[in-house]
Amino acid sequence: MTDYRALERQLTEHTGAARRPIAVTFRAAVPGGIEKFSGTQPSGCSFWRLAAAGRVFYTTPEDHANCAIGAHTHAIPLPAGRAAELELTLSFMTGLGYLRPEEVEAIPRLAETPAAVVYAPLGDTPFDPDVVLVAGQPGRVMLLQEAAIRAGVAAPAPLLARPTCMALPAALAQGVVSSTACVGNRVYTDLGDDELYVAIPGRALAPLVAELSTITSANAALREYHAQRRKDLATA
Repeated sequence: MTDYRALERQLTEHTGAARRPIAVTFRAAVPGGIEKFSGTQPSGCSFWRLAAAGRVFYTTPEDHANCAIGAHTHAIPLPAGRAAELELTLSFMTGLGYLRPEEVEAIPRLAETPAAVVYAPLGDTPFDPDVVLVAGQPGRVMLLQEAAIRAGVAAPAPLLARPTCMALPAALAQGVVSSTACVGNRVYTDLGDDELYVAIPGRALAPLVAELSTITSANAALREYHAQRRKDLATA
């Protein structure tokens, strides 16, 4: 199995991320030997917070029923008694002017409903992840996007807005993407106003990390270059 501890260490060193990158794996069957999540959370992205804090666990579809939007992006049908909640939530958002009805069809979704979703800090993941999520400050996580471009694994349109959870299916389908996140995600995960996400398909993780040293060194040299140009050329 890939040395995910080493990859996590390299990601953290280059980005200076304060929280651990997390691995998300969509499974066709419930895994054995891993803690089953118990309790409730208000959203699917709430599980990101638990994984970043060090927990390794899996959820099943019913654990995602409290967030109609997250269930939608993960292709998880809501229980029969709650099936109307997606429409109600979307109506609430469109009524606020937050979302236009025609945008809903364009929101990326998983191709299939997972039987289980495994969450873990990247270095502790028990499976090869489908998506790796890194949170950090824009000036540092931009290195990941630049490394993805250099490695040829970046998505054609790499910046996403709301909902944040669509970054997972978008990364699976398109390549490395960044997300400015949404207010719900920031409440549920404690993401700072000065942070955003990069979502990396598992298949792209090693090629991206292999380019990080080159990109980091190049940025350090370019910082000096631009600082000198500003000193030489700026008149005010």
